[in-house]
Amino acid sequence: MKPYKIGLVGARRGGGILGTMAAHPRCEIAALCDINPAAVAALGEHFKLPDRQLHTDYESFLASGIDVVVVATPIEFHAQQTVAALEAGKHVLCEQTAAYTVEDCQRIIDAAKRTGKTYMMGENYSFFHCVLEWKKLIDAGRLGKIYHAEGEYLHEIVDLLIDPETGERKWRYPRAPIWYCGHSLGPLLFLMQDRVVRATGVTPGRNMHPEHDSVGFLDMETGLFLTEKGAVIKILASQTVKRYRKNGGYLTWYSLYGTRGFVENGRDPLYEGLEWLEDTDTPQGGARYVPTPFADPNAPEEARHGGHGTGEYYMVRHFIDALDQGFRPAFNAVQAAEVTVPGLIAHESAMQGGVWLDVPQFGW
Repeated sequence: MKPYKIGLVGARRGGGILGTMAAHPRCEIAALCDINPAAVAALGEHFKLPDRQLHTDYESFLASGIDVVVVATPIEFHAQQTVAALEAGKHVLCEQTAAYTVEDCQRIIDAAKRTGKTYMMGENYSFFHCVLEWKKLIDAGRLGKIYHAEGEYLHEIVDLLIDPETGERKWRYPRAPIWYCGHSLGPLLFLMQDRVVRATGVTPGRNMHPEHDSVGFLDMETGLFLTEKGAVIKILASQTVKRYRKNGGYLTWYSLYGTRGFVENGRDPLYEGLEWLEDTDTPQGGARYVPTPFADPNAPEEARHGGHGTGEYYMVRHFIDALDQGFRPAFNAVQAAEVTVPGLIAHESAMQGGVWLDVPQFGW
C-alpha cells in the first residue's frame, strides 16, 4: 500500500508529531503550512521538502495532494481549519482541544459525518504508558465500577500568555485554564468510557496576577463533573501556578477509584504511583508503590522521535491503524467534543458563581 501523504499546518508545535509520523512506515511527510515563511522553511529543510510543498496559504496547502492534515495551530483556528480539511477530502489529526465553542465542536462533528473522513483529536496524554496499563486493568474489570476520578494539569506558562519583555498579548492570553482540559479530563474519560452530563466550576480569582483582567490569568479553576454512569470527576487546572520541580515546571496527575481497587500515578514522572487491587492485595497490606512512567520502557527506538513520553508514538499508531482498518479512533469527533465542552461549561459555571449547568450531549 502507498503511504499516506501527511501535511502539517502549524510549524512550531507540529514538529514533534511530524517526527513521530516520519518514523511510521505508512507515512510520508509531503507538505507544510504556516503563516511564518521562516518557520515553514526551517521545518521544510529538516524534512527535505521542495519549495513547492511549503505553503503560507491554507487553500493551496489543501490542494497540494496530501491525504492527511495535522492541525497544530492555535486553538481558535482548529474548527475552521479542521472543517475545511475534511470538506477537501482529507483525514484530520488535530491538536487538543477541539475548539473554543460548543457550536464549533458541533461543526466538526457535522463535517466528519458528512464527509466520511476520519477525525481524531490528538490527546497524546491518553497514550502515556501508565494510562495504557491502567486501561488493561479497567477493561478486565479489576477496578470494578469506577465511581470517582481526579485529574490535575498545572502548567505555568505566563510567558506564553504575554511577552514578559514587550507586553504583547499572545494567543493563549484569553484562554481560561479549564478550557484546556484535554490532558486532564481526556485520559479519565478514555479510561472510564463515560461522558459528562453536568458540570460546575469555581476559581479563587487572580491573586497571583491581579494586574491582568484576562481569564487566562485566573490562579486556578476547579471543575466538578457528573457522568452518565453516575461517577464524579474533579479537575484542577492552572496556567500561572508556581509549581516547579526537578523534572520541569508542570504537574500531570490522575487517580481513579473503583469498587474493586484504585490507581494513581506519582506526582512527578520520576516518582512511583499507588495501586490497590482487591483481587491481588489484602486490606491489611494497603496500597502498593508501583512504577507509573509516561514512557514505555519497552517501546522501539522510533518511539523516541516524538515527545510526551511515548504518548505521541502510540497516539499516531492508533490514528494510522484507524485509517488502515476503517474504525473510528479514540477521540473521534464526538468524543473530542465530549472532552472539550465540559471545560467550557465548567468555566461558564465559575463565572456565574459555581452554579450547576447541563453539558450539551453529542451524537453521530
